[in-house]
Amino acid sequence: MNFELDEEYQDLSDTVREFADEVIAPVSARYDRDHAFPYDIVAQMGELGLFGLPFPEEYGGMGGDYFALCLALEQIARVDQSVAITLEAGVSLGAMPIFRFGTEEQKQQWLPDLATGRALAGFGLTEPEAGSDAGGTRTTARREDGQWVVDGAKEFITNSGTDITRLVNVTAVTGTTQLPDGRAKKEISTIIVPTDTPGFRAEKAYDKVGWNASDTHPLSLQDVRVPEDHLLGEEGRGYANFLSILDEGRIAIAALATGAAQGCVEESVRYAGERTSFGRPIGGNQAISFKIARMQARAHTARLAYYDAASRMLAGRPFKTQAAIAKLVAGEAAMDNARDATQVFGGYGFINESRVARHYRDSKILEVGEGTTEVQLMLVARELGL
Repeated sequence: MNFELDEEYQDLSDTVREFADEVIAPVSARYDRDHAFPYDIVAQMGELGLFGLPFPEEYGGMGGDYFALCLALEQIARVDQSVAITLEAGVSLGAMPIFRFGTEEQKQQWLPDLATGRALAGFGLTEPEAGSDAGGTRTTARREDGQWVVDGAKEFITNSGTDITRLVNVTAVTGTTQLPDGRAKKEISTIIVPTDTPGFRAEKAYDKVGWNASDTHPLSLQDVRVPEDHLLGEEGRGYANFLSILDEGRIAIAALATGAAQGCVEESVRYAGERTSFGRPIGGNQAISFKIARMQARAHTARLAYYDAASRMLAGRPFKTQAAIAKLVAGEAAMDNARDATQVFGGYGFINESRVARHYRDSKILEVGEGTTEVQLMLVARELGL
């Protein structure tokens, strides 16, 4: 059993770390303050091949794997969670469903631009009354004259309204199945909806607590018509397919959260060595040093959890429970470390230009998005037979 990265993974991690420190970090505060999407950074990440890490070269990818994506996410999230979630959502939620479930024609049509960062895609699952509960899905899609006609609304959709957003994979009710007890169960399918389709509209962007430089919109779909061949995967399997995508995505989110937790450690170590009080660096005070030591323990534990889940996934072994544990542990580590880092920084931790202040605002969503903490606990409890 060896938890050390091999040379190829380590080189990737080091390269992305350098990019994050030299390119992303210097401009993060400005993009966050202006609530502006970082098009230039996204373009540079595309040139580095980050959007194509887990995809084969034949589709414009780098021929790597999902763990490589996770390593990149961890390093980026140390300095900017908005940029990290743009990459995570663009790959694991936008492009990955097409790679996993698309036809060869769909892959050839969409993946080359998505895998090179020239275009982004969204994941249209959540609705006002649906997210964890698929039964609440109200968006519908019906066949008419060789087309799918989609009507409905989605909420909290990342990467859905940028200038380079090309499509959103939309879940919709396409029929019902009669259950033995007489109840009707909704059949949910996934439809690829290009964003230039008449009737598709990204509404005004949300004014969020954090992740200010990421793109998040509610969507409306009114009489949206796309060809029948825009069905993604098997009809009626849309929600089941998305659940499998979410299992993978939880590993990626855990990696992102681990990066946020580690970023708080690094900032706190730096500040504790520079800030003096009563004639000595505050890091010499046991109250501060022990607090930072606990922060490091959380980040280390979170990293081991997502490494384990990723290794199981790549080996073709069951990983659903391990992904839930990783997401649970890492999300809480990010939030706890952000709180403690803010305490280490004192008043400076309450200034928005401070990186730890941004982590404090950003990290809460890591306990909510892509499955709440309570959903992760539910999944683990089910595995235990409870």
